Amino acid sequence: MTHPISNPPKPRTAAALIIGNELLSGKINEQNLVVLARTLRSIGISLRRVAMVPDEIPIIANEVASLASSFDILFTSGGLGPTHDDVTVAAVAQAFNTHTEDDQPTAEAIRQHFGDNLKPGHLLMARVPHGCKLVARDEGGWPTILMNNVWLLPGVPEVFCARLQTIKKHLTAGQPFVCSEVYTRIDEGSLVPLLNQVVTQFPNVDVGSYPTWDHPCYETKLTFDGTDASAVEAACRAFIKLLPEAEPIRVDRDSGSSQAPVEAAQTET
Repeated sequence: MTHPISNPPKPRTAAALIIGNELLSGKINEQNLVVLARTLRSIGISLRRVAMVPDEIPIIANEVASLASSFDILFTSGGLGPTHDDVTVAAVAQAFNTHTEDDQPTAEAIRQHFGDNLKPGHLLMARVPHGCKLVARDEGGWPTILMNNVWLLPGVPEVFCARLQTIKKHLTAGQPFVCSEVYTRIDEGSLVPLLNQVVTQFPNVDVGSYPTWDHPCYETKLTFDGTDASAVEAACRAFIKLLPEAEPIRVDRDSGSSQAPVEAAQTET
């Protein structure tokens, strides 16, 4: 049976710029990217490129200028604190040929937050690029910086997550991505001819293949992703029909980026 090929609108695109010497040196584990990717998938924005750079203004500025002009949205992570290596604001200002300035409402929010523990260094976090937009949190605190199409987010994972949830409602959402996962006992190499058929038949569905060597229940996980749920379902079913009778051992539909292991072999009903 031939399934009609749908052509849904292309999702908006995004890029991420991860900033920090500590990440490039391996001193700190990067944790924000996976949160960003999953959040964007849930609102139909496609993360298309990621770059990681050191705390150096010329390098950051060049990357910001390039990524901001190539994608609908750019998110930066890191470099917004009060120390000498927190240079993201200055770099973003340079990327857009402007200067930094102190935002007085932000400075006042910082004063209220730290109270008697306020130090001069804390107020350095009130620096913003001239001409930016400041998006305040509903529950208070200092705002998130939006410079043209660039969102500046802190690198501390807990704060990054909180800020991301705050600004999510300000992002123009599209059709959320959906995902179906198929687990088989067949090795990846043997699945290639089957996958090629499905990829050819469903060009708007992103098909992924992920082998494992030590799982007791399956050898390969296949994923079918897209913003058109009917096309994703059709691609998944088309692949299943190509499998031998005893396969698959498990099918998860609309499970997003679930990483739950297969605990018991079962056949789809």
